[in-house]
Amino acid sequence: MPLPNNALVLVADGTKVLFLRNHGDENQIDLRTEAHDQREDRKDREIKTDAPGSTQQSFGYGRSTYEEPDFKQQEEDRWIKDAADELKARVLRNDFDALAIVAPPKALGVLKKKLHKEVEKRVVCTVNKEMSGRTIPDIEALLNGHTRPEELPIA
Repeated sequence: MPLPNNALVLVADGTKVLFLRNHGDENQIDLRTEAHDQREDRKDREIKTDAPGSTQQSFGYGRSTYEEPDFKQQEEDRWIKDAADELKARVLRNDFDALAIVAPPKALGVLKKKLHKEVEKRVVCTVNKEMSGRTIPDIEALLNGHTRPEELPIA
């Protein structure tokens, strides 16, 4: 499905969120930055507060430690959930009718689980690719390839 005029485009990963608006039409995408935010990357030692837990083994000597959670991944997931909340707020105030999402696999998976039903109805395109560090012309070219209707071969 082509990307209509005034469609919202979300480009996100675990550290950046970029909202773009299509000022072009279905034939020529013209994205312009509407909002962006970048999370400060913190080290694990700044996030966690204690050593990993441990348990007494049922046989022999010693203690076994529990597997330590991936705090960095948890923080990235929280960042993506915040983007889903922003989309929900925007859709409930009728800010967009069509949405394209560009995100890497993990972020896209977390985002899809957290999308509000009204947001899901407006998704016209999802692209499973890391593009948060790329230029707007690169994002436009990527979306042009994913939103154009497939041309049927002539019989």
